[in-house]
Amino acid sequence: MAGTGTNDGFFTPVSGFDLPRFAGIPTFMRLPHVPFDHPRFPQVQIGLIGAPWDGGTTNRPGPRHGPRQLRDLSTMIRAQNGATWVAPFELARCADLGDVAPNPGDLMDSLARMEAFYDRVVAAGIRPLTGGGDHLCTLPILRAVAKARPVGMIQFDSHTDLNDIYFGTSRYNHGTPFRRAVEEGLIDPKRYVIIGIRGTAYGREDWDFAASVGIRIIPIGEFHARGPDDVMAEAREIVGAGPVYVTYDIDFVDPTFAPGTGTPEVGGPNSWQALQVARGLRGLDVVGADLVEVSPPFDASGGTAWLGISLMFEMLCVMAERVAGG
Repeated sequence: MAGTGTNDGFFTPVSGFDLPRFAGIPTFMRLPHVPFDHPRFPQVQIGLIGAPWDGGTTNRPGPRHGPRQLRDLSTMIRAQNGATWVAPFELARCADLGDVAPNPGDLMDSLARMEAFYDRVVAAGIRPLTGGGDHLCTLPILRAVAKARPVGMIQFDSHTDLNDIYFGTSRYNHGTPFRRAVEEGLIDPKRYVIIGIRGTAYGREDWDFAASVGIRIIPIGEFHARGPDDVMAEAREIVGAGPVYVTYDIDFVDPTFAPGTGTPEVGGPNSWQALQVARGLRGLDVVGADLVEVSPPFDASGGTAWLGISLMFEMLCVMAERVAGG
Protein backbone atom coordinates (compact mmCIF):
# COMPACT_ATOMS: atom_id res chain seq x y z
CA MET A 1 0.00 0.00 0.00
CA ALA A 2 1.45 3.36 -1.00
CA GLY A 3 2.12 5.98 1.62
CA THR A 4 0.18 6.82 4.72
CA GLY A 5 -2.65 9.10 5.72
CA THR A 6 -6.39 9.13 5.15
CA ASN A 7 -8.56 10.53 2.43
CA ASP A 8 -9.06 14.11 3.69
CA GLY A 9 -11.10 15.04 0.65
CA PHE A 10 -8.17 15.67 -1.66
CA PHE A 11 -8.58 12.32 -3.45
CA THR A 12 -12.36 12.75 -3.88
CA PRO A 13 -13.65 13.36 -7.42
CA VAL A 14 -15.29 16.68 -8.21
CA SER A 15 -19.03 16.25 -7.69
CA GLY A 16 -21.54 17.03 -10.41
CA PHE A 17 -23.38 18.99 -7.70
CA ASP A 18 -20.38 21.31 -7.32
CA LEU A 19 -19.30 21.69 -10.95
CA PRO A 20 -21.41 20.60 -13.94
CA ARG A 21 -20.04 17.54 -15.68
CA PHE A 22 -19.55 19.48 -18.90
CA ALA A 23 -17.34 22.03 -17.13
CA GLY A 24 -13.79 21.97 -15.84
CA ILE A 25 -10.60 20.34 -17.11
CA PRO A 26 -11.27 16.60 -17.67
CA THR A 27 -9.23 14.12 -15.67
CA PHE A 28 -9.97 10.43 -15.27
CA MET A 29 -13.25 10.29 -13.32
CA ARG A 30 -12.76 13.93 -12.19
CA LEU A 31 -9.96 12.87 -9.83
CA PRO A 32 -7.08 15.18 -8.90
CA HIS A 33 -4.11 15.26 -11.26
CA VAL A 34 -1.11 14.07 -9.25
CA PRO A 35 2.15 13.89 -11.27
CA PHE A 36 5.33 12.35 -9.87
CA ASP A 37 6.56 15.62 -8.36
CA HIS A 38 3.28 16.37 -6.55
CA PRO A 39 3.59 16.36 -2.73
CA ARG A 40 0.62 13.96 -2.44
CA PHE A 41 2.05 11.43 -4.92
CA PRO A 42 3.42 9.12 -2.16
CA GLN A 43 -0.12 8.74 -0.77
CA VAL A 44 -1.72 7.46 -3.99
CA GLN A 45 -2.84 3.83 -3.88
CA ILE A 46 -4.42 3.43 -7.34
CA GLY A 47 -3.12 5.55 -10.21
CA LEU A 48 -5.13 6.11 -13.38
CA ILE A 49 -2.78 6.62 -16.32
CA GLY A 50 -3.11 7.42 -20.00
CA ALA A 51 -0.97 5.61 -22.57
CA PRO A 52 -1.55 7.69 -25.74
CA TRP A 53 0.40 5.54 -28.16
CA ASP A 54 -0.48 3.25 -31.06
CA GLY A 55 2.91 2.65 -32.66
CA GLY A 56 2.25 -1.10 -32.55
CA THR A 57 -0.90 -0.91 -34.68
CA THR A 58 -0.79 -3.11 -37.79
CA ASN A 59 -3.87 -1.83 -39.61
CA ARG A 60 -6.24 0.99 -38.55
CA PRO A 61 -4.52 3.56 -36.30
CA GLY A 62 -6.23 5.83 -33.78
CA PRO A 63 -5.90 4.44 -30.21
CA ARG A 64 -3.26 7.09 -29.45
CA HIS A 65 -6.25 9.40 -29.09
CA GLY A 66 -8.06 6.98 -26.76
CA PRO A 67 -6.94 8.35 -23.36
CA ARG A 68 -8.13 11.87 -24.16
CA GLN A 69 -11.58 10.66 -25.22
CA LEU A 70 -11.78 8.27 -22.25
CA ARG A 71 -11.02 11.16 -19.88
CA ASP A 72 -13.67 13.32 -21.50
CA LEU A 73 -16.36 10.64 -21.23
CA SER A 74 -15.26 9.76 -17.68
CA THR A 75 -16.80 12.98 -16.38
CA MET A 76 -20.06 10.99 -16.46
CA ILE A 77 -18.78 8.52 -13.85
CA ARG A 78 -20.25 8.99 -10.40
CA ALA A 79 -18.87 7.96 -7.01
CA GLN A 80 -20.69 4.67 -6.38
CA ASN A 81 -21.26 1.50 -8.36
CA GLY A 82 -25.00 1.12 -8.85
CA ALA A 83 -24.81 -2.69 -9.18
CA THR A 84 -22.33 -3.70 -6.46
CA TRP A 85 -22.64 -0.55 -4.29
CA VAL A 86 -18.86 -0.35 -4.07
CA ALA A 87 -17.68 3.24 -3.51
CA PRO A 88 -14.08 3.01 -4.73
CA PHE A 89 -13.04 6.55 -3.85
CA GLU A 90 -13.95 5.88 -0.22
CA LEU A 91 -11.92 2.66 -0.16
CA ALA A 92 -8.68 3.81 -1.81
CA ARG A 93 -6.78 6.98 -2.57
CA CYS A 94 -7.08 7.33 -6.35
CA ALA A 95 -5.60 9.95 -8.65
CA ASP A 96 -4.95 10.70 -12.31
CA LEU A 97 -1.18 10.40 -12.71
CA GLY A 98 -1.24 11.89 -16.21
CA ASP A 99 0.03 10.43 -19.47
CA VAL A 100 3.11 8.48 -20.40
CA ALA A 101 5.11 10.55 -22.90
CA PRO A 102 5.83 8.24 -25.86
CA ASN A 103 8.20 8.93 -28.73
CA PRO A 104 5.89 9.00 -31.78
CA GLY A 105 8.79 8.31 -34.11
CA ASP A 106 10.50 5.44 -32.28
CA LEU A 107 8.72 2.25 -31.22
CA MET A 108 11.52 0.84 -29.06
CA ASP A 109 12.17 4.14 -27.31
CA SER A 110 8.44 4.40 -26.57
CA LEU A 111 8.49 0.96 -24.95
CA ALA A 112 11.46 2.00 -22.81
CA ARG A 113 9.79 5.27 -21.83
CA MET A 114 6.62 3.46 -20.77
CA GLU A 115 8.52 0.88 -18.75
CA ALA A 116 10.45 3.64 -16.94
CA PHE A 117 7.21 5.50 -16.17
CA TYR A 118 5.55 2.40 -14.72
CA ASP A 119 8.71 1.48 -12.80
CA ARG A 120 8.21 4.69 -10.84
CA VAL A 121 4.54 3.94 -10.27
CA VAL A 122 5.18 0.39 -9.06
CA ALA A 123 8.15 1.47 -6.91
CA ALA A 124 5.80 3.85 -5.09
CA GLY A 125 3.47 0.95 -4.28
CA ILE A 126 0.76 2.25 -6.61
CA ARG A 127 -1.48 -0.12 -8.56
CA PRO A 128 -1.81 1.19 -12.14
CA LEU A 129 -5.08 1.33 -14.05
CA THR A 130 -4.36 2.39 -17.63
CA GLY A 131 -6.40 3.70 -20.53
CA GLY A 132 -4.68 2.95 -23.85
CA GLY A 133 -3.36 3.06 -26.45
CA ASP A 134 -2.96 -0.07 -28.54
CA HIS A 135 -2.35 -3.47 -26.98
CA LEU A 136 1.43 -3.33 -27.26
CA CYS A 137 1.24 -0.77 -24.42
CA THR A 138 0.56 -3.65 -22.02
CA LEU A 139 4.01 -5.17 -22.56
CA PRO A 140 6.04 -2.37 -20.91
CA ILE A 141 3.45 -2.15 -18.13
CA LEU A 142 3.93 -5.87 -17.45
CA ARG A 143 7.71 -5.39 -17.48
CA ALA A 144 7.27 -3.01 -14.55
CA VAL A 145 4.47 -4.80 -12.69
CA ALA A 146 6.08 -8.25 -13.03
CA LYS A 147 9.70 -7.19 -12.47
CA ALA A 148 9.85 -8.95 -9.09
CA ARG A 149 7.84 -12.06 -10.04
CA PRO A 150 5.62 -13.34 -12.84
CA VAL A 151 1.92 -12.58 -12.58
CA GLY A 152 -1.19 -14.40 -13.60
CA MET A 153 -3.28 -12.72 -16.27
CA ILE A 154 -6.87 -12.52 -17.45
CA GLN A 155 -7.22 -11.17 -20.98
CA PHE A 156 -10.57 -10.14 -22.47
CA ASP A 157 -10.04 -9.96 -26.22
CA SER A 158 -11.17 -11.12 -29.64
CA HIS A 159 -7.52 -11.88 -30.60
CA THR A 160 -4.91 -13.83 -28.65
CA ASP A 161 -2.07 -11.36 -29.34
CA LEU A 162 0.25 -14.37 -29.07
CA ASN A 163 1.69 -14.12 -32.57
CA ASP A 164 5.44 -14.38 -32.98
CA ILE A 165 6.47 -12.13 -35.85
CA TYR A 166 4.98 -9.92 -38.57
CA PHE A 167 6.50 -9.40 -42.04
CA GLY A 168 9.55 -11.42 -41.11
CA THR A 169 11.04 -8.80 -38.76
CA SER A 170 8.39 -7.18 -36.51
CA ARG A 171 8.48 -8.80 -33.08
CA TYR A 172 6.85 -5.84 -31.31
CA ASN A 173 3.34 -4.85 -32.36
CA HIS A 174 -0.16 -5.14 -30.96
CA GLY A 175 -0.45 -8.73 -32.19
CA THR A 176 2.64 -10.01 -30.34
CA PRO A 177 2.83 -8.52 -26.80
CA PHE A 178 1.87 -11.60 -24.84
CA ARG A 179 4.13 -13.95 -26.79
CA ARG A 180 6.97 -11.64 -25.71
CA ALA A 181 5.62 -11.40 -22.14
CA VAL A 182 5.55 -15.18 -21.74
CA GLU A 183 9.04 -15.49 -23.25
CA GLU A 184 10.35 -12.82 -20.86
CA GLY A 185 8.89 -14.61 -17.83
CA LEU A 186 6.46 -11.79 -17.02
CA ILE A 187 3.36 -14.00 -17.12
CA ASP A 188 2.98 -17.45 -15.59
CA PRO A 189 1.32 -19.26 -18.54
CA LYS A 190 -0.33 -21.79 -16.19
CA ARG A 191 -2.11 -18.82 -14.56
CA TYR A 192 -3.14 -17.16 -17.81
CA VAL A 193 -6.58 -17.27 -19.40
CA ILE A 194 -7.78 -15.53 -22.59
CA ILE A 195 -11.52 -15.04 -23.05
CA GLY A 196 -13.53 -14.20 -26.17
CA ILE A 197 -11.36 -15.25 -29.12
CA ARG A 198 -13.13 -15.24 -32.49
CA GLY A 199 -12.97 -14.10 -36.10
CA THR A 200 -10.90 -15.16 -39.08
CA ALA A 201 -7.27 -16.13 -38.50
CA TYR A 202 -3.89 -16.24 -40.22
CA GLY A 203 -3.43 -19.80 -38.96
CA ARG A 204 -3.09 -21.76 -35.72
CA GLU A 205 0.39 -20.66 -34.64
CA ASP A 206 -0.88 -18.62 -31.69
CA TRP A 207 -3.19 -21.41 -30.52
CA ASP A 208 -0.40 -23.96 -30.84
CA PHE A 209 1.92 -21.77 -28.78
CA ALA A 210 -0.77 -21.37 -26.10
CA ALA A 211 -1.24 -25.14 -25.91
CA SER A 212 2.51 -25.74 -25.70
CA VAL A 213 2.93 -23.55 -22.59
CA GLY A 214 -0.40 -24.18 -20.86
CA ILE A 215 -2.39 -21.01 -21.61
CA ARG A 216 -6.16 -21.51 -21.39
CA ILE A 217 -8.12 -20.02 -24.30
CA ILE A 218 -11.91 -19.75 -24.00
CA PRO A 219 -13.26 -19.00 -27.51
CA ILE A 220 -16.40 -16.98 -27.99
CA GLY A 221 -18.61 -20.01 -28.76
CA GLU A 222 -17.76 -21.55 -25.40
CA PHE A 223 -18.28 -18.19 -23.70
CA HIS A 224 -21.78 -17.85 -25.12
CA ALA A 225 -22.66 -21.48 -24.37
CA ARG A 226 -21.53 -21.31 -20.73
CA GLY A 227 -22.31 -17.71 -19.85
CA PRO A 228 -20.21 -15.03 -18.12
CA ASP A 229 -20.65 -16.29 -14.56
CA ASP A 230 -19.43 -19.82 -15.27
CA VAL A 231 -16.55 -18.61 -17.43
CA MET A 232 -15.40 -16.14 -14.79
CA ALA A 233 -15.55 -18.82 -12.09
CA GLU A 234 -13.06 -20.83 -14.14
CA ALA A 235 -10.91 -17.74 -14.77
CA ARG A 236 -10.70 -17.02 -11.03
CA GLU A 237 -9.73 -20.63 -10.40
CA ILE A 238 -6.98 -20.49 -13.04
CA VAL A 239 -5.30 -17.34 -11.70
CA GLY A 240 -5.85 -18.28 -8.06
CA ALA A 241 -4.94 -16.16 -5.05
CA GLY A 242 -1.67 -14.76 -6.38
CA PRO A 243 -1.08 -11.41 -8.08
CA VAL A 244 -2.95 -11.03 -11.35
CA TYR A 245 -2.92 -8.47 -14.14
CA VAL A 246 -6.10 -7.79 -16.14
CA THR A 247 -5.96 -6.55 -19.72
CA TYR A 248 -9.23 -5.63 -21.41
CA ASP A 249 -9.23 -5.01 -25.15
CA ILE A 250 -12.39 -3.13 -26.09
CA ASP A 251 -12.67 -5.34 -29.20
CA PHE A 252 -13.71 -8.14 -26.83
CA VAL A 253 -17.12 -6.48 -27.09
CA ASP A 254 -19.21 -6.89 -30.22
CA PRO A 255 -18.75 -3.92 -32.60
CA THR A 256 -22.48 -3.23 -32.41
CA PHE A 257 -21.75 -1.90 -28.92
CA ALA A 258 -18.10 -0.83 -29.41
CA PRO A 259 -17.42 0.14 -33.02
CA GLY A 260 -14.57 2.50 -32.14
CA THR A 261 -11.68 0.08 -32.35
CA GLY A 262 -9.08 -0.84 -34.93
CA THR A 263 -9.76 -4.54 -35.47
CA PRO A 264 -13.44 -5.31 -34.71
CA GLU A 265 -14.76 -8.88 -34.81
CA VAL A 266 -18.46 -9.72 -35.01
CA GLY A 267 -20.21 -12.18 -32.70
CA GLY A 268 -18.91 -10.84 -29.40
CA PRO A 269 -20.50 -10.11 -26.03
CA ASN A 270 -22.97 -7.28 -25.57
CA SER A 271 -22.30 -4.34 -23.24
CA TRP A 272 -24.10 -6.00 -20.31
CA GLN A 273 -21.94 -9.12 -20.60
CA ALA A 274 -18.89 -6.87 -20.87
CA LEU A 275 -19.77 -5.40 -17.47
CA GLN A 276 -20.54 -8.84 -16.02
CA VAL A 277 -17.08 -10.24 -16.72
CA ALA A 278 -15.43 -7.19 -15.14
CA ARG A 279 -17.52 -7.65 -12.01
CA GLY A 280 -16.50 -11.31 -12.06
CA LEU A 281 -12.97 -10.19 -11.10
CA ARG A 282 -14.07 -9.38 -7.53
CA GLY A 283 -11.89 -10.96 -4.89
CA LEU A 284 -8.79 -11.29 -7.06
CA ASP A 285 -5.48 -9.62 -6.21
CA VAL A 286 -5.49 -7.32 -9.23
CA VAL A 287 -2.11 -5.58 -9.11
CA GLY A 288 -2.74 -3.68 -12.34
CA ALA A 289 -5.20 -3.43 -15.20
CA ASP A 290 -5.76 -1.70 -18.50
CA LEU A 291 -8.46 -0.93 -21.08
CA VAL A 292 -6.97 -0.63 -24.55
CA GLU A 293 -7.71 -0.14 -28.26
CA VAL A 294 -10.39 2.55 -28.00
CA SER A 295 -9.98 4.39 -31.31
CA PRO A 296 -11.92 7.69 -31.44
CA PRO A 297 -11.65 8.15 -35.23
CA PHE A 298 -13.97 5.16 -35.64
CA ASP A 299 -16.52 6.38 -33.08
CA ALA A 300 -16.29 10.13 -32.78
CA SER A 301 -19.58 10.24 -30.84
CA GLY A 302 -17.83 8.60 -27.89
CA GLY A 303 -20.07 5.59 -27.30
CA THR A 304 -17.14 3.17 -27.36
CA ALA A 305 -15.15 5.36 -24.98
CA TRP A 306 -18.14 5.58 -22.64
CA LEU A 307 -18.31 1.80 -22.48
CA GLY A 308 -14.52 1.69 -22.06
CA ILE A 309 -14.43 4.09 -19.11
CA SER A 310 -17.39 2.28 -17.55
CA LEU A 311 -15.33 -0.92 -17.70
CA MET A 312 -12.36 0.89 -16.18
CA PHE A 313 -14.63 1.98 -13.32
CA GLU A 314 -15.69 -1.64 -12.75
CA MET A 315 -12.03 -2.69 -12.57
CA LEU A 316 -11.28 0.24 -10.28
CA CYS A 317 -13.98 -0.98 -7.91
CA VAL A 318 -12.37 -4.44 -7.82
CA MET A 319 -8.91 -2.96 -7.19
CA ALA A 320 -10.18 -0.57 -4.49
CA GLU A 321 -11.88 -3.40 -2.61
CA ARG A 322 -8.57 -5.28 -2.61
CA VAL A 323 -6.61 -2.24 -1.42
CA ALA A 324 -9.10 -1.68 1.40
CA GLY A 325 -9.03 -5.34 2.40
CA GLY A 326 -5.22 -5.48 2.57
